[in-house]
Amino acid sequence: MFEDLSLKLETALKKVRGQGKLTEKNISDTLREIRRVLLDADVNYKVAKEFIEKVSVKALGKKVLASISPGQLITKIINDELTQLLGGDRQELKINASGITTILVVGLQGSGKTTFSAKLAKRLKENDRKVLLVAADVYRPAAIEQLKLLGNQVDIKVFSLKEQDAVKVVKDSLIYAKDNNFDTMIIDTAGRLHVDEDMMNEVSTIKELVNPTETLFVVDSMTGQDAVNSAKAFNEKVNFDGIVLTKLDGDARGGAALSIRSVVGKPIKFSSSGEKLDAIEMFYPDRLASRILGKGDVISLVEKAQQSFNQSEAEELEEKFRKNKFDFDDFLKQIKVIKNMGSLSSLLGMIPGVSSQMKNARIDDNAFVKVEAVINSMTNQERQNPKVLNGNRRKRIARGSGTSIQDVNKLIKQFNEMKKMMSHFSKHGFGKSSLQNIKFN
Repeated sequence: MFEDLSLKLETALKKVRGQGKLTEKNISDTLREIRRVLLDADVNYKVAKEFIEKVSVKALGKKVLASISPGQLITKIINDELTQLLGGDRQELKINASGITTILVVGLQGSGKTTFSAKLAKRLKENDRKVLLVAADVYRPAAIEQLKLLGNQVDIKVFSLKEQDAVKVVKDSLIYAKDNNFDTMIIDTAGRLHVDEDMMNEVSTIKELVNPTETLFVVDSMTGQDAVNSAKAFNEKVNFDGIVLTKLDGDARGGAALSIRSVVGKPIKFSSSGEKLDAIEMFYPDRLASRILGKGDVISLVEKAQQSFNQSEAEELEEKFRKNKFDFDDFLKQIKVIKNMGSLSSLLGMIPGVSSQMKNARIDDNAFVKVEAVINSMTNQERQNPKVLNGNRRKRIARGSGTSIQDVNKLIKQFNEMKKMMSHFSKHGFGKSSLQNIKFN
């Protein structure tokens, strides 16, 4: 979502790079360009104005140290202000120390409430919580069925009733949760295509009934300033505790994400990208600020890797590289691990400097499909001993995978190059020393 914004900010900051000192003139020129970039990204104009004023005051009040360039100093100031704009410190989800933790999920229809409810339930279950999902969107049967389907995927109970009375559903779910020793309830409420009085009254009644530990407003970050306006209206009526930004993998300009915290005055607690039930992250303002400025987010990338790998697998893989026994079965396993870490575009965006090199590039999240098809068309012997892949075998694999002989040859060449490179790293200490410094969950 932020690739275009990152590239434009990078261009704007070039105006002060290479200059010996910061002056009112070069600061003014740079900030004028950055203000235009923010407005083009659909950032609220008041938010953009205040942001530029704060950066200007800090930049003009700083002495440029001999060890850093003006560009580095401006970037540092902008990074700090972006972090504050997005909320400053990370805000944890509240958990009820005694009794049931109740989480009320609200928002407009189509914002991703139901999917987020299931994602959050899965995350809390992995943290040893006994979670009950409550289908309180009684006006859309499809929403109830969707929640049940998602609940089944992660083996989480979904409570629902066959009647159009959301308040009764919630009342009965409270009794059910107590009787069955659930310690966490996530209530998926009804949404509308727009903010209306009936919707607000129902949500307010439910909130008064359950006195939730947390009320989370789910917003589609693709909808720009409309998302900010709906969040403001909800907060005035419901007074929610935190915001969830969904669809951060979309191609919108990103203005809603940058504006909503400042306009509404409530912290962003989670972000979500993609439909997979593990595509949910705690929101870290400093990490997103770093990504927007093209500095990547290595911490989040490492955390994703830690969640996908375990220590024994890493050691086994390193041993195979060192003994030159890495085969296509191992390669296939690593592809599946990478796919579980998230979309390719989101992973690449976490690597410093990659955003600027991805300009106009199409990142296909199905890029591994052809590779998997080729490997799955190999026999066990061929996967474990790629040296036997002669011309006839390659032709058969191409036919079986629906690809061309060139595709098969290209994959085998890439596999051999990667195997050689990783074997070199392992022998020269890159593998073992690096892996030992990583602590796995």
